[in-house]
Amino acid sequence: MNALEIKRNIYYIGVSDKDIRTFDIIMKTANGTTYNAYLVKTSQGVVILDTVKEEFEEQFFKNIESICKYEDIKYIIMHHLEPDHSGALANLYKRASNAKILISPMATPMLKSITKSAKMDFETVWTNKELQLGDKTFKFLSTPNLHWPETMSSYLVEDMILFSGDVFGSHYYDSRLFDDLVGDFSYAFKYYYDHIMRPFKSDALNAIKLYEQFQIDKICTLHGPILRNKPKKYIELYKEWSSKEDRLHGKKIVSIFYVTSYKNTKEMAQSIYDGIEVNENIIANIYDLTALDEQNMLTILEESTGIVLGTPTINGDAPKPIWDLLSCMMLLEKKGKFGGCFGSYGWSGEAQDMIQHRLKSLKFRVPLEPLKIKLIPTKEELFDCYSFGVEFGEIVNGKMVEMTL
Repeated sequence: MNALEIKRNIYYIGVSDKDIRTFDIIMKTANGTTYNAYLVKTSQGVVILDTVKEEFEEQFFKNIESICKYEDIKYIIMHHLEPDHSGALANLYKRASNAKILISPMATPMLKSITKSAKMDFETVWTNKELQLGDKTFKFLSTPNLHWPETMSSYLVEDMILFSGDVFGSHYYDSRLFDDLVGDFSYAFKYYYDHIMRPFKSDALNAIKLYEQFQIDKICTLHGPILRNKPKKYIELYKEWSSKEDRLHGKKIVSIFYVTSYKNTKEMAQSIYDGIEVNENIIANIYDLTALDEQNMLTILEESTGIVLGTPTINGDAPKPIWDLLSCMMLLEKKGKFGGCFGSYGWSGEAQDMIQHRLKSLKFRVPLEPLKIKLIPTKEELFDCYSFGVEFGEIVNGKMVEMTL
């Protein structure tokens, strides 16, 4: 993609990666993606906003050279230092050696390691800090964890443009660039939120509070289309997806997921469900994991305060559907969530301990030891399952216990 003027003296200088089909290992990119960067001409010099992935820097530099000379560049604003946005920074700084780099305070220790240089002129900025350069004013906004700790946004006052960083992005390539000209990318927009921003919902809501103080004509993101057709609607979508609705009238949800070979773990799951349901402030749900796809898993996990996993031990391990569910949990905001595990086993019974360890490493609160039953559960053992459910439900509802380590 060549440089494109998106508003008077404001240019898109990003690049396209239209053939990529997997991003960061976990994300599918059926339409490819873009690494967006921008250039703003002011009456006293040029400001560059972000760079691109290193292997695409040649096109990035051609785009800059088609608009200005490197000695005209006064500032380089880096909203995010992930390599797909900072890959060309070191070489850009060599060419524009008189420029000052502006980053968030959290980015300071990362700058040297990413650029492999200790001799860079930089300054840290945060909410309420401004850059006035000629006829342009940039207001900086601290927006940590969206989706790295050092991320930030900026607002160009005179042109009412929000440079959002990764927020409101999508992995979607279309040469027409603007949201009102490209194809339907709504699925890519939601998919991006689910896989990148969903774990940081509270941070997204904090950022939205900052954005809402401004009148926004365009949102210039770091991936995907530039948002100029009623940009507020994209902010409202994030607000809706990130808000916790009290649609259950104060009740909490506990979801039990299980896989079973000979119905033994299923019977345990049913007894645990019965025990949890005793609590009037809890709504319990039970799911056979083999019948769920990833999107359904995410929706259920998101609304659940408690998550209980049931699995047999097969070949010394938990079966794949359990691990698939656990991998989905990386996409969640897990603050305040409780976890537990149970299952029947034949010879060894390692699976439950593995799952317990994984839940703890994912920062779930894990109040109870794994519940294990050898082979077919007896009536007495099913009552133990029922008691496990009662106890777990009480803890989710607020009973104080010491968490297991």
